[in-house]
Amino acid sequence: MLLTRRAPSNDASPHHTGPSSLVASLQRGVARAIPTMDRRAFLRRSGLGVGAGIAAGELMLVRKARAADEPKPADGGAPKVEVKRTVCGHCSVGCAVDAVVENGVWVRQEPVFDSPINLGAHCAKGAALREHGHGEYRLKYPMKLVDGKYQKISWDQALDEISKKMLELRAASGPDSIFIVGSSKHNNEQSYLLRKWVSFWGSNNCDHQARICHSTTVAGVANTWGYGAMTNSYNDMQNSKAALYIGSNAAEAHPVSMLHMLHAKETGCKMIVVDPRFTRTAAKADEYVRIRSGSDIPFLFGLMHHIFKNGWEDKRYIDDRVYGMDKVREEALKVWTPDKVQEACGVDEATCYKIAKIMADNRPSTIVWCMGQTQHTIGNAIVRASCLLQLTLGNVGVSGGGTNIFRGHDNVQGATDVGPNPDSLPGYYGLAEGAFKHFAKAWDVDFEWIKKQYAPGMMTKSGMTVSRWVDGVLEKNELIDQDSNLRGLFFWGHAPNSQTRGLEMKKAMDKLDLLVVIDPFPSATAAMAAMPGKAEDLNPKRAVYLLPAATQFETSGSCTASNRSLQWREKVIEPLWESRSDHMIMYQLADKLGFGKELVKNYKMQKVKGMDEPEPESILREINKCVWTIGYTGQSPERLKAHMRNMNVFDVKTLRARGGIDKATGYSLDGDYFGLPWPCYGTPELKHPGSANLYDTSRHVMDGGGNFRANFGVERDGVSLLAGDGSHSKGADLTMGYPEFDHLLLKKLGWWGELTEAEAKAAEGKNWKTDPSGGIIRVAMKNHGCHPFGNAKARAIVWNFPDPIPKHREPLYSTRPDLVAKYPTHDDKKAFWRLPTLYKTVQDKNADIGKTFPLIMTSGRLVEYEGGGEETRSNPWLAELQQDMFIEINPKAANDRGIRHGDWVWVKTPPMAAVPEFKGLKVKALVTERVDAETVFLPFHFSGRWGGMDMLPYYPEGAHPVVRGEAINTATTYGYDSVTMMQETKTTVCQVERATA
Repeated sequence: MLLTRRAPSNDASPHHTGPSSLVASLQRGVARAIPTMDRRAFLRRSGLGVGAGIAAGELMLVRKARAADEPKPADGGAPKVEVKRTVCGHCSVGCAVDAVVENGVWVRQEPVFDSPINLGAHCAKGAALREHGHGEYRLKYPMKLVDGKYQKISWDQALDEISKKMLELRAASGPDSIFIVGSSKHNNEQSYLLRKWVSFWGSNNCDHQARICHSTTVAGVANTWGYGAMTNSYNDMQNSKAALYIGSNAAEAHPVSMLHMLHAKETGCKMIVVDPRFTRTAAKADEYVRIRSGSDIPFLFGLMHHIFKNGWEDKRYIDDRVYGMDKVREEALKVWTPDKVQEACGVDEATCYKIAKIMADNRPSTIVWCMGQTQHTIGNAIVRASCLLQLTLGNVGVSGGGTNIFRGHDNVQGATDVGPNPDSLPGYYGLAEGAFKHFAKAWDVDFEWIKKQYAPGMMTKSGMTVSRWVDGVLEKNELIDQDSNLRGLFFWGHAPNSQTRGLEMKKAMDKLDLLVVIDPFPSATAAMAAMPGKAEDLNPKRAVYLLPAATQFETSGSCTASNRSLQWREKVIEPLWESRSDHMIMYQLADKLGFGKELVKNYKMQKVKGMDEPEPESILREINKCVWTIGYTGQSPERLKAHMRNMNVFDVKTLRARGGIDKATGYSLDGDYFGLPWPCYGTPELKHPGSANLYDTSRHVMDGGGNFRANFGVERDGVSLLAGDGSHSKGADLTMGYPEFDHLLLKKLGWWGELTEAEAKAAEGKNWKTDPSGGIIRVAMKNHGCHPFGNAKARAIVWNFPDPIPKHREPLYSTRPDLVAKYPTHDDKKAFWRLPTLYKTVQDKNADIGKTFPLIMTSGRLVEYEGGGEETRSNPWLAELQQDMFIEINPKAANDRGIRHGDWVWVKTPPMAAVPEFKGLKVKALVTERVDAETVFLPFHFSGRWGGMDMLPYYPEGAHPVVRGEAINTATTYGYDSVTMMQETKTTVCQVERATA
């Protein structure tokens, strides 16, 4: 907690009338402290929360000592001080922040002690948020690259030239010639509006960061049991008796989430960390297991081997709720014997047995994973193996269990749910004509008009992915499954250094006709584009623009944390400099491109700096009216704002409100789960409480309960896919498995008459996902306790995936040719997300690559920085904490190469052979036993240096990160997941040499 200097004892302030809202908040927090010692309990025990005496003297929100440089009101009167509640813009935990604004200037921040998520805590990044409100190194005004230097231009010029160039490219090469990379930093409303914007432009060539962080999670989990998201919550982990972190370094990537795990440990939870590297999370674990990067499947099946062998599986649960587990059992017992497990992942039989027994003996047990599991060519299969472990133990759909998938950015979950995905309209509706017709009605535009915006035959075809836009530019045209190569690219809040194959990316950037960066910071894109490349690669007609976007603290809107809870951010300050909100820019560009009226016709417009901007509340209400699939319909702006004003009523472990009336609206919060975690079904008037723990049959569906989704048919090869008799959510009128609800099922059951006349008219011919009235959902859930998406079994066998049962396959670049022979990769794909994609060809060509590049290079996060790092490395308070890009290398590997701690070294990888003038990555050596002798680790937050060269001259003047370093992804290799096109970042091979100069 932040304290300030004690004020003079003779307080005669005429403005001091009693405790501040913050003090009252602290007192409430103390009163509801959870049994184990947390920040609230600390306040009580330290005496800080006793009485209101602290209010007058010690807390800045009550009284600030006046300093000479503080903002003063223009009329010389008393300063106007406001407290705006917002949410941290970094990772996905969803920490709430109170920003103190004095006369329009953000002067102070406090963590929200009432927040059930962060409990008044901050990590280093969260504590430095206020810098966003000053932004010394921000992109301040529109700029254009002219003769290798960025020059300031007006907004009018920028919008005119960009839109003109887009229309020229459209006329010459079609709408698919432009690729839009959205952002997981956009709020829900902006993410949704951007997918709408791209649809009106007439293309599915759009994507965002989720592709390269958790797309394999979404695909793998959704295809197992229904929804591709975290099943439980950070808070619910306090109810776990064992927790397995595999491929997650939460202590650095999601620091505040560790509060809940540490509370769980205090009550006996066994914490296990499985990782190639001994991380800061591992330092808190009861058990640490080191595995070879990419060998998660052998390890997980090694655990299941012992579970099945010893009869520890939950047999009743499997019989009632899981399809195809007998085949998984056979695979675990016959294929993954202890000797095969140890050979593939390096973990011996005794260790596997020990971990399996801990998970089995301490149920409910949970599993946590992040990009350590997802960023592989078999990421989808690894994710599914984790799901299978939990199904085997009966851990899904129970408090304290589940698959707790930690997402990376503050709204990567929401952007995935409703944002710019190349294979779906918002809400995972897909791209079938029926989906477009559903949204055409919601958007109040003609379906045929949308269809005409697209090139013939392209409306229902998935677009390219952000992980492959480089190949969209460089690949031979005849091999691409669209008319034109990519010619234009928008980086709308995206870091290029977060993508693999940086050397080829530079070449692709140079060949573009149009490159537009829309971002609060210029990002590494600006420097890469301005940096001279090969003359033969540069397109002389290329136009490069930088547009300053406002941060999320300069607008309002909702964001979705990993646990699926939505929170509403208040606008803290007006957009700084000449920046504009992303949704304002979308509208202004749409206006220039000819579909501005259609884009905003359903929205109330508001004035910001004298310009029209769509009101975020209006956009959310449109989402509420159409995204029924995942229950984004119950979270009205009014309900979300009431939750933000009354955080104190929500229980820390269950997230459920215990009473509470919102004073501003009279809304009763009682029974709601904090943030109305999706699915929050039906209309807001139905008052569904949200779903804290998915698939929980112990609760009524109107109490947040549920079951597995019937999304894959009703039978397979004569075997029922529906839940067993007697397996159903609490209180359901249907006590057996049943398909999803539509108008026919409602009529067959005799429930159609329970619809109102208006509902019946709207629901005719519809299913629960497309009924615009929400009537089918209301009748099924409220009247009969049934789940609208049906009641089915989870799929242990996913027959529509390349490997229906997860199989280990070696990375394309492997240091183990013996294992490549036993576990080869997939065959090449001719047309996959519109592009040819290589697997076996690359692996066979590099069968002996380990002789030249014997080290496995993996990557991860640091607590000080986030994402591509441009934002956090531009924050001087964070930049001070970690000033050098580095490589962790084992003492044996270092000694063999003559490297000492602190030496500068060159890191070299296979792609560099094609660019002989590129020396490698020049980084500092951190000699440590955190990694073994076959593995090295580099953080992925750095950019601004290129082969030892400082790129500072190529950034716009005054808009550059304080700390610059080599980007690991300049060196990473080719490789993509066989379902989602996730990039493979955790198993690049490399060599390390001591730098002599």
